[in-house]
Amino acid sequence: MSIPRHQSRNSSQWLPAVAAVTLLGAVVAAGVAGGFTSGGDDPESSSIGTPAASPSQDSVAPVATVAIKKVPKERKRKLSETLSYGMNGDEVMRVQKRLKQLEFDPGPVDGVFGELTRAAVWGFEKLIMGVDRSEATGLVTPQMWNRMQDDIEVEPRRPNSTPTHTEVYLPEQILILFENDRPTLITHMSSGDGTEWCEEVTISPGEYGNEDGTEPLVRGECGQSLTPGGVYSYDRQIEGLRQSALGGMWNPVYFNYGIAIHGAINVPLEPASHGCIRIPRPTSERFQSLLSMGDQVYVFDGVKQPEEYGEQLPVFNRIDPEWAATSTTSTTSTTTTAPPSTTTAPPSTTTTAPAATPPPTTTTMA
Repeated sequence: MSIPRHQSRNSSQWLPAVAAVTLLGAVVAAGVAGGFTSGGDDPESSSIGTPAASPSQDSVAPVATVAIKKVPKERKRKLSETLSYGMNGDEVMRVQKRLKQLEFDPGPVDGVFGELTRAAVWGFEKLIMGVDRSEATGLVTPQMWNRMQDDIEVEPRRPNSTPTHTEVYLPEQILILFENDRPTLITHMSSGDGTEWCEEVTISPGEYGNEDGTEPLVRGECGQSLTPGGVYSYDRQIEGLRQSALGGMWNPVYFNYGIAIHGAINVPLEPASHGCIRIPRPTSERFQSLLSMGDQVYVFDGVKQPEEYGEQLPVFNRIDPEWAATSTTSTTSTTTTAPPSTTTAPPSTTTTAPAATPPPTTTTMA
């Protein structure tokens, strides 16, 4: 673990958050009374991306503060039926408009319940309704629509950070970008799933592992899919599609060596990445415009406060020994049997995957 860049706040600075947590407890209780499902942290996901540790009395609830003031029911519009993926109409459009007002990203307000709208509903369920990520449905029930019309305020757990900062909640799989302590983007996300892997990767020039290269580098690597908790800062961003040792990325913004927040086609409810933080690809197209290099990034893992980790290093990849052995054998065979005229050609292992290795990661997302 590296030396923390930011020191922990003193006790007086914790008071607003403590008071807000009390309010959140009241809000969650009201949700249960109203027939809403309330869930705690998933015990498996709460340890993802962290050193081995046992939860204790110092464990923290990593969710943002959500203050809800109920609006009288006579001021609310009713929903005629439960809305779901694939539906369309004026009621879907009203839901999209309200989600956008709350800074979720449902995509275009066009009345079509597509994938972006479903992802935004997942985010609302997990953050506002307190639904465990494993139980989120993506359905907008009349009860949820009733709650959605209340006065809702989302406040950061780290106020008075850089003017713009990001908070990532791994147990809930939620990312919030704040500007002057007000949310400008709330999105569903997917982080590292904790598994170990070995596969052939493609690394674009300029990426970690191919910093000085001018051509994509293909090689076998092994790693562990962890997203470490801690306090970081954005230090690099690239527009468009990139390939890295952790997989393919759209519009990545890096904050911990090769770990980035980036767009992806597949952003499931469960952690599924190689360590990066996936957000929906269309959301990534405007994400970079909402932040600046140097902005702080707080990654909450549900076990310790981010400041206790500081700038925690990622688990770095290593060369896959089976790939290295196969590559060496293939190269030796090629250079000893090929005619002299082929000795100036690049080794075949840079363009052809060995038969014993997994497929290239061009279809794998970070």
